[in-house]
Amino acid sequence: MSLIQCAKLNGHDPYAYLRDVLERLPTHKASQVHELLPHNWQHTD
Repeated sequence: MSLIQCAKLNGHDPYAYLRDVLERLPTHKASQVHELLPHNWQHTD
């Protein structure tokens, strides 16, 4: 629930945020996981 609320507070659509993050998570570098947090997240097409 906190990720959804953080996404909303940062002006993101929670569904789009979670979908994008869950798709990128398996191949994302552990050292760059901070990029997937709601306040740093940039949607990629």
